[in-house]
Amino acid sequence: MSAALEIHTETVPAQSSSQSSAALTPMQMAYQLIQGGADLGSVKEMLAVSKELAAEQAKRSFSVAIAGAKAELRPIVKNRDGHNTKYADFAAIASAIDPVITKHGLSYRFRTRQIDNRAEVTCIIEHVDGHSEENTLSAPSDNTGNKNAIQAIGSTLTYLQRYSLIQAFGLAIANDDDGRRSGLANAETISKEQVKNLLRLIEETDTDIEQFCKRGKVEALPDILAADYENAVYLLEEKKKRMAQ
Repeated sequence: MSAALEIHTETVPAQSSSQSSAALTPMQMAYQLIQGGADLGSVKEMLAVSKELAAEQAKRSFSVAIAGAKAELRPIVKNRDGHNTKYADFAAIASAIDPVITKHGLSYRFRTRQIDNRAEVTCIIEHVDGHSEENTLSAPSDNTGNKNAIQAIGSTLTYLQRYSLIQAFGLAIANDDDGRRSGLANAETISKEQVKNLLRLIEETDTDIEQFCKRGKVEALPDILAADYENAVYLLEEKKKRMAQ
């Protein structure tokens, strides 16, 4: 980090006495500190702390958005015939998840590269608040059939995009649109309303949703078994009581 701090001498509107300092941007706060005679070291420290707090809030918003999206995502039906099996193509996956994740402020994109004879795809999931997470898969070029070199790479990239996206969101793929017949609903999980209730308690208790899911040995709140719901609520309610004391 540079020892010097560049200061832009732009006009900052005066804040009314009724306006909370919490409404100020970090740069506005830095400007006020400088105007008050603070040294550059204190200003840099304040900006660093503000950046850390913003990153933590962005991560929390990301986790809540992922949990909310997963509560609405349904198993994706296999719609294409492959080699001795059926699969869901990228169009089927995208049409199923795009409307849901967009509503929760989420989006995805891919970063690709080739290492020797292997293709690598990284699926990047982003939230509007700025936090993002990545999931990377790699595989050798698909030389089956009569593919030329470009087709072999393209086939592998398409495959990796599908599965890195599936893994990133923990999507379920079904042979048909009946979850029970496909064996995806043998274990009963919590309902949408129960997910919303847990999300409310998690926010009220300022609980790290990732750690909460890890403790329950699930990837996301919608994966919690119905039999474990009451215990999950109990843990959060007890934390809420301790915070109120």
